[in-house]
Amino acid sequence: MNPDLLLTFLLLTMVFGVAIAYLLKVFFQGRTQYGRVEQQGGSSLLSKRVMEMAYWVLQPLGDFLIYVGFSANNISFFSLIFGGIAGVSLAFGHFGSAGFFSAFCALFDSVDGIVARKMGTASNAGEVLDASVDRYVEFFFFAGLVLYYQQMSNLILLTLMAFLGSFMVSYSTAKAEALNVTPPRGNMRRPERALYLTLGAILSPISAQIFPGDQGIGYPMVLSLALVASLANGSAVHRLYAIAKEV
Repeated sequence: MNPDLLLTFLLLTMVFGVAIAYLLKVFFQGRTQYGRVEQQGGSSLLSKRVMEMAYWVLQPLGDFLIYVGFSANNISFFSLIFGGIAGVSLAFGHFGSAGFFSAFCALFDSVDGIVARKMGTASNAGEVLDASVDRYVEFFFFAGLVLYYQQMSNLILLTLMAFLGSFMVSYSTAKAEALNVTPPRGNMRRPERALYLTLGAILSPISAQIFPGDQGIGYPMVLSLALVASLANGSAVHRLYAIAKEV
């Protein structure tokens, strides 16, 4: 089997297994609510139920990483490494591999904060590192796509528009924090972008098997880029307008 397709099915099987386990947990024990999820809030693109499931998985993972001696900063650097591998994979058209490593990048990106809070090592310096890693990881992802789509100017433009929207949503959040303003939650915050871009990469090898016209373009990846480009830029404009009204 194609390695990209194999990694795609492996990751989807893991996600399916986690979803089944969580549904059984909810059925027998009920939902577990987390303060962090309540603070961040869900959206139309990423529900609180899905976020609760993610946090349910991340708690024991965080405990294990603490047990084996990983610090929050160590975990952030692993996230950066996985993000770099995902970007290189995209540059060579290995969408399944990119989705697989992007998923683990997002996993480590989410668990570093949990580890910091559990160990009592949360700090402003850690937040700076975490935010910086996020920006580099997103750049690696989009740069990989630009290199892969270098002969397709329309897809390069779409990728750059998605990158612009991602950058501006993050910028609006940073600007609001600097001005002590609470921005509207909006759409396409970092977790949502990571989810949909990773999903686009994961599903692209399957699309290549189903649609003969795909020919390595990655229809799901293109759809994810279009979603991020439109919603992230729209959300950024809305957030910046709301912030400007408050100051």
